[in-house]
Order: sequence, then structure tokens, then C-alpha cells
Amino acid sequence: MKTWSRVTGLLACGAILSCGESDTVRRPYDNNDLQLVTSYTAKDFCSCVFVMEMSEEYCRRWTKASPAVATVHVDYKERTVRTAAALLWGEKARFVSERDGCVLE
Repeated sequence: MKTWSRVTGLLACGAILSCGESDTVRRPYDNNDLQLVTSYTAKDFCSCVFVMEMSEEYCRRWTKASPAVATVHVDYKERTVRTAAALLWGEKARFVSERDGCVLE
């Protein structure tokens, strides 16, 4: 019986300690789904078009999120992809090279 209460006590302590947030833990996106969607879509769409050399239509299907909240604009001359969501969030990815692929700016 003592072993069971020890295990229960240890589990309870672990659960309580895991609920607190440390000052050293940083969330770069502050749980903002729209920022994540625009970032991932820009990077993936850029990689699809300029690295994998797929058609824009194919890349729209490949990077489609549900629900579709991000708009995508491809600039073939500058080799960049811009995304936007809800007029407040947006991201830009640019093609660097075949070896390095696309990076977010």
C-alpha cells in the first residue's frame, strides 16, 4: 500500500511541476496559428515551386491547409513567395540556391 501511495504522490508532483511555465521557456509564435500557417505555407510553397520545380497548381494543392486561411502570391522574377492571412499576418520566403533551397525572410 505504501508503494502505491508513493507512486501516486510522485505522479501528482510531476503533474503539478509540469504545469508551471519557466522563465527560460520561450514560445516564438505565442501559439499564433495564423503566423504558423503563413510561415509554413510560404516556405513549403517556395520549396515546391523553385526547388522541386512543380507547377503552381500542384503546389497549391500540396500546401493547402484546412481551413484555407492563407493567400499565396508567387513572384517568379524575384523567386519569392508571399503569404498573408487575416490582413495582419504574412510571410515571405525566397529561393537561395538549389543546395540551400528556400528561406524565410
